[in-house]
Amino acid sequence: MLGVIPTVEAQRLAYDSDLDLVEVAPNERPPVCRIMDYGKFKYEQKKKHANSTKTHQIQLKEIRLRPKTGEHDIEFKTKQAREFLSHKDKVKLNVIFRGRENAHHDRGREMLAQIIEKLQDVSKIEKPPGLEGGRNMTAVLAPKA
Repeated sequence: MLGVIPTVEAQRLAYDSDLDLVEVAPNERPPVCRIMDYGKFKYEQKKKHANSTKTHQIQLKEIRLRPKTGEHDIEFKTKQAREFLSHKDKVKLNVIFRGRENAHHDRGREMLAQIIEKLQDVSKIEKPPGLEGGRNMTAVLAPKA
């Protein structure tokens, strides 16, 4: 803080210290200037602007289940889905049937309905539960706006 000094003297001080005289508040009376490295100042401004404009890319997170998945595991996967939805990501619930499990599509539909019911406060159904390719039953949840 050097106070109010003539422009010529301020330029000489900046030149002597091998820095630049930068006007930071041109609308003030008298205008406010700083002695600083202008290149570094511009770089930091650009970096600050880039950090403030980053947006979240919405991803589709997949949670895989089997008809024999235990109750505790379903609770854990539901908690994980809630976490994904809170971060504004979509969640694809996928029940995979193998071998004789194909006879129990009703169990898979029940599991999906149970999970959807638990998550209805933070999500909306984008694609209702349905069979895909005979071996997978899927549902897609999107975060509530």
